[in-house]
Amino acid sequence: MGADIRRQAPALFTLNLTCGNLLCTVVNMPLTLAGVVAQRPPAGDRLCRLAAFLDTFLAANSMLSMAALSIDRWVAVVFPLSYRAKMRLRDAALMVAYTWLHALTFPAAALALSWLGFHQLYASCTLCSRRPDERLRFAVFTGAFHALSFLLSFVVLCCTYCKVLKVARFHCKRIDVITMQTLVLLVDIHPSVRERCLEEQKRRRQRATKKISTFIGTFLVCFAPYVITRLVELSSAVPISSHWGVLSKCLAYSKAASDPFVYSLLRHQYRKSCKEILNRVLHRRSLRSSGLTGDSHSQNILPVSE
Repeated sequence: MGADIRRQAPALFTLNLTCGNLLCTVVNMPLTLAGVVAQRPPAGDRLCRLAAFLDTFLAANSMLSMAALSIDRWVAVVFPLSYRAKMRLRDAALMVAYTWLHALTFPAAALALSWLGFHQLYASCTLCSRRPDERLRFAVFTGAFHALSFLLSFVVLCCTYCKVLKVARFHCKRIDVITMQTLVLLVDIHPSVRERCLEEQKRRRQRATKKISTFIGTFLVCFAPYVITRLVELSSAVPISSHWGVLSKCLAYSKAASDPFVYSLLRHQYRKSCKEILNRVLHRRSLRSSGLTGDSHSQNILPVSE
């Protein structure tokens, strides 16, 4: 049961991230491409505001989902014996609900303040303000949005993955000591076998660093240029090229394309966990509809995992 829960929690975060990426790919990317080609709003005013609402929500949701995944891995690595109690499926669902509530707050406020529309610099429907008298308020809003989405997620990623890397290196050192002691005892071992063992030690030490660097690196490469451009844009003293604006927006969209590769290690785990979650939901509904309880009929019902 512990292994099942361990698979379900990260799968729920990955499912949330994947659904957001798919929605961004289907809605926002084509509209931005049309805006780049036409150099004008690609759709009507209402549809553009809807696309801008989704753009703001999905960007924040993607960042916070990555932070939630890093927290899950931190708990799994640093507290492996208490993972079952600390990261239940209900806890994972609450974290996903928080990411949605957090990510919905800013586009909802922007919609109420009429700060959603077509932005010429990025050739896309996103956060924008055309009234000079609202410049200061819009600057504060934009700064708060990126601080509580990008910066907060980045700090969580760095803190959690640094802890994960520290624990991984500690375990690698223990394994290396045991391996070296074994090699010393086996004095007659063939040199080629000894070389392979030493090479495996080196790869093991580098593997965790490469994975964590990939997670944090893709986050920075995809989101940082766009966030920095949005903040620099608030200062009229620094001109920004429209080509760079479109490029930074495309880099932010590229996160949706890179996630399947970055989280490919979770792909099998994700499919299996989603299937188990679906089976459990259907199983409970069938029990409720038939008026049965798991306690009174546990001997006649096979476990879902089987």
